[in-house]
Amino acid sequence: MNNAKQYQLQLRRIEELIQAVEGSPDPGWRASTQELMRLIIDFHGAAIDRMMELIVQSEGGQVMIDNLGRDEQVGSLLLLHGLHPADFETRVMQALDKVRPYLRSHGGNVELLGIQEGHVRLRLVGSCHGCPSSAMTLKLAIEEAIYEAAPDVTAIDVEGVVDLPAAPANFIPVERLTGSNGTGRAQSLADTVGWGEVHDLESLIEGSARVVEVDGRPILFCRLGTTFYAYSPICSECGQSLHEASIESTTLLCPRCAQGFDVVQAGQALGIADRRLNPLPLLVEEGRARVALAV
Repeated sequence: MNNAKQYQLQLRRIEELIQAVEGSPDPGWRASTQELMRLIIDFHGAAIDRMMELIVQSEGGQVMIDNLGRDEQVGSLLLLHGLHPADFETRVMQALDKVRPYLRSHGGNVELLGIQEGHVRLRLVGSCHGCPSSAMTLKLAIEEAIYEAAPDVTAIDVEGVVDLPAAPANFIPVERLTGSNGTGRAQSLADTVGWGEVHDLESLIEGSARVVEVDGRPILFCRLGTTFYAYSPICSECGQSLHEASIESTTLLCPRCAQGFDVVQAGQALGIADRRLNPLPLLVEEGRARVALAV
């Protein structure tokens, strides 16, 4: 099991245990357990705060602090204790910059309309606007990027995209651990979707497509230049597998019915307005690739 999956499993288990404590019918036991969690959090927080001070005082310390803040696991821990080096708006902007190459690969982009008390308002622009399949896929990628960089977000609104039912988030705010009231992280479509690690994506030859299993699910990956795309591996025209599909220029050709699909424009079928492949959010950063396993 890789570190990212183990980390997510640990977060879910912590959330389960917190819910069990909060649901206990014994008020005395519940209060004692919450006090114990609060004392442990305070103890660790003070030690981490002192570690941060010592790092800043060392040569190159601020660079190291910034790197710690960008790490998913360490950054979440720093947020838990209110010690993250970047403020909320900076982290949101970094998340949007991270996801923009993926959005542009689908002919779209995102505008930040405003941030107020943890509530982020965005607007999708470009050719993805008005296409429900593409817009929802891009929204999912945007949400995942923001939640990773700013799990203390309270809400995300993306203009032009209909919200779907959401599941509880994985991030556990300090208020839950200390027993005080707090809204915590927003619920979203991204919380209902599992993300799988994609290994050795760079080995995919430029201008080619390949079906790869990610956590037991077959996914079609395409590469054009240095940009990667991910789709469900089923042709929307004939319903057959896209295994052994080929790419000509930017067109993916079904090996069974020869129907063409525009890889860049979210899998739009050539000559058929109401047909397209099912695009899957794919985030690639510093050699690490993750794909949404359900949309």
